Amino acid sequence: MILKNLITVSAFTALLFATSAFIHQNEEQKSIQHSTDENHGFAVLELFTSEGCSSCPPADELMGKIEEEYKDQPVYLLSYHVDYWNRLGWKDRFSSAENSRRQQQYSPILNSQVYTPQLIVNGKKEFVGSDENSIRNAIREALFTDKKTNIELSAVISQKDITVSYKTSATDPKNILLINLVEKHASTQVGKGENEGRHLHHWQIVHQQNSISLNKQQEGTTKFKLPEGFSPERWEVIAFIQHVKTGQISGSAKTSFR
Repeated sequence: MILKNLITVSAFTALLFATSAFIHQNEEQKSIQHSTDENHGFAVLELFTSEGCSSCPPADELMGKIEEEYKDQPVYLLSYHVDYWNRLGWKDRFSSAENSRRQQQYSPILNSQVYTPQLIVNGKKEFVGSDENSIRNAIREALFTDKKTNIELSAVISQKDITVSYKTSATDPKNILLINLVEKHASTQVGKGENEGRHLHHWQIVHQQNSISLNKQQEGTTKFKLPEGFSPERWEVIAFIQHVKTGQISGSAKTSFR
């Protein structure tokens, strides 16, 4: 009888301990989840790249990896193909002078040289675009520390263009809203230049960027010309708020098409 009672007490104690541990674990998980929800951090990654640059394919591939891994988190990726490599034998079909000028604008702000592949996080830190460890650390830090200004965004397709509606709570007159038409993935067989013979893949390619001053209005619409062969599932719109003097990005959002 004594042995039976001891077994019963022992079993009850084990059950009580297990229940207590389960409750504690649930409470800990709720606490972690609550912390994440309250954080509202974000990361905008801007990669400056070129099909004419032999150092760029690893950075482009890294963009694809990050896009897949962070697809359900507030990480926004933008690839700008610059045009200054075009004179060396291969014209990058995604490149533009506007993309090159955007990179040049960062140079005095970040006290950095203009080079490819260069990646900038939230407009305030720059890295070699293939430096995976540093970039991942910067993403984690941004998600934990950078508070996000709200942006409401939607996009509607017509026969000739795309109309994007926006609304934000940003009030600093030195802020601008940059709205980007982005192709999620494309590839090119390179025929000349440093990457001759290579089949290159690109992710989150910026095709058009509209700049809107937030000095007088915090809501409105802007339009993009509908790209040739446009397919809604292959494109998206990404917008972010940036301070014109410091370059710092204070909020971002994206939307698909309807």
